[in-house]
Amino acid sequence: MGRSEELSDFQRGTVVGCHMCKKSVREISALLKLPRSTVSAVILKWKRGGITTALPRSGRPHKLKEEDRQVLEKVALENRSPSVEALTAEFQTASGASVSPRTVRRELHEMGFRGRVSTYSQHKGGEKAEKKPAAPSQEDAPVDVSRLDLRVGRIITAVQLPETDGLYVAQVDVGEASPRAVVSELAKHIPLDQMQNRMSVLLCNLKPAKTRGVVSQAMLMCASSPDKVEILEPPSEAAPGDRVIFQNFPGEPDKELNPKKKVWEQIQPDLRTNGKCVATYKGAAFEVALKGVCKAQTMSDSEIK
Repeated sequence: MGRSEELSDFQRGTVVGCHMCKKSVREISALLKLPRSTVSAVILKWKRGGITTALPRSGRPHKLKEEDRQVLEKVALENRSPSVEALTAEFQTASGASVSPRTVRRELHEMGFRGRVSTYSQHKGGEKAEKKPAAPSQEDAPVDVSRLDLRVGRIITAVQLPETDGLYVAQVDVGEASPRAVVSELAKHIPLDQMQNRMSVLLCNLKPAKTRGVVSQAMLMCASSPDKVEILEPPSEAAPGDRVIFQNFPGEPDKELNPKKKVWEQIQPDLRTNGKCVATYKGAAFEVALKGVCKAQTMSDSEIK
C-alpha cells in the first residue's frame, strides 16, 4: 500500500474493533474492502504494542531500537544515578548499545521522565542530587473531583459487542501513543452511527475492568436519567488529551483510583448538569482551560456517571 494510501486512524481502529469482536482476517478484509495483508499487519501491530495509529514519518527518528528503549526505561526506573553520564554507562552495560548522554537524555524526555531527568544533570564535584522528602500519599489527599483524571477523547470507531444488545466497545484517542478500548452500556440509548468519530469526555484512571473478554480502560462520561443518556461534549476547540479542570479544586489526579477507597463512589453523587446543561461538580463547571466548558446536548439538572 503506497504512502498516499495509508490507512486513517479511523480505519485502523475499525480493524482492531472488528478483531476484538472475533471476526477473522478474511471477514474484516471483505467487510472493509482492504487487503488481507494490511488487515493482518494492523492486528499484529496492535497485539505487539497496543498501537493502531500510524506513526509519523516526519521528524527526527529514534536512535535506539524499541528493545533498547525498554532497557533504558528499566534502568531509569531502577537506578537513581547522579548524572546522565552515569546513567548512560549503566544503560550501555545492560544493553550493549553505544549512545551518547545527549541521546539518552532525549529518549528519557520522550518517554515522559521529565520530572526525574533533572536529577541526571551533572552536579559539581560529581555529588549526588539531594533527596527530596517523600511526598504525602495521594490516597491521603482530600476526596474531591481533582482526584479524577478526566480528559477529552475522540471516539475513533465503535462496534457492538457480539452476543450483547446493550454494549459497545470503542477505540478512543485520549492523547496517548495508542487508543484505549472502552466498553460502554450505551447501545440502547445511542445509535451506533452516532458513536463514530465524535468528541467525548472520559474518566481515565479507573482500574481497568474486563467485560465479555474485552479490557475496558476508561469510562465515557454521560448525563443520565432512567429514560435517556447523552455523552458529554467538550468545547469545540478541545483536542484529545486535554485535561478537564475545575475552579477551586486544583489537585492532581490519582494515577489509578483505588477501588477499596471508593473515591469515585464518593465523588459521583456531586456530578450533575446545571440548568444550562453544563456539566458541574458542586457547581464548578467541567472546564478545558482557555477553550470552554463541557455540556450535555439537552439534558439539564441530570446526574452524570
